[in-house]
Amino acid sequence: MSATASKPRGRRPKVEEIPDAGSGADERYRAPALDKGLDILELLATQPHGLTRAEIVKEMDRSASEIYRMLERLVVRQYVMRTPSGDRYALSLKLFALANMHPPLSRLINQALPIMDDFTRRAEQSCHMGVYDRGNVLISAQINSPSGWSFAVQRGARVGLLDTASGHLLLAYADQGRFNAMLAEHTPLDGEVPISADQLAHTLAAIRERGYLERESAQSFGVVDISFPILGPDNTALATLTCPYIRRIDRHVGPGLDDVREHLREAAQALSFTQGMVR
Repeated sequence: MSATASKPRGRRPKVEEIPDAGSGADERYRAPALDKGLDILELLATQPHGLTRAEIVKEMDRSASEIYRMLERLVVRQYVMRTPSGDRYALSLKLFALANMHPPLSRLINQALPIMDDFTRRAEQSCHMGVYDRGNVLISAQINSPSGWSFAVQRGARVGLLDTASGHLLLAYADQGRFNAMLAEHTPLDGEVPISADQLAHTLAAIRERGYLERESAQSFGVVDISFPILGPDNTALATLTCPYIRRIDRHVGPGLDDVREHLREAAQALSFTQGMVR
């Protein structure tokens, strides 16, 4: 085996070993503790299944005590999490959430709002957009029906990952690593409806087969949740569009459930990366 092949994958040099870029200012403004933390994050980013503390120490070529202290701080600040088995460390989704808080998410919201507005006018129903956030779902955009009769979930609300249409869509269209991380970060919200692992697996498989979710709400009587994914370039869900459909029983004749579903499908497809809308 060559020397190159035997070098540990993902290994990070000590701060002292990082080549000088040629500026005295680079040396003056070094922050060794920060460099250690960033080195750990970069190392774990290359390890989809995480590493044990001993493996991190070996890869980093540093003393066990300094790595342990830094790891514990990263866990406390939720940038790193312990895997369910408890003996390995892996990146949480906090960095992903931070990266998506403003430019990408803001662009998605800005593109979504006129499309959502058009949907509400055609469907005479409200709709909201949900994104994954720290173990549950954040309602990042919401538009009421212009008809004055609708059911709505407020923008900024956090709803459950495991008992809502939005949460199930996000899980159904997540790759395996992200799926596991989302479940690991999940914490039940007030009133969350429990679901078994078998029920969840069955629900997610049905969503992937149909391409959307439609069912009676688990939170409110008389509401049918219709939800479609907004897909990224890798066919994972960037967000979801959900309509909490309510049926009018007075003399007004509005769009029926089938029409509303198709309007929502068109809106989600218009925002999906495959349609060239999300950049």
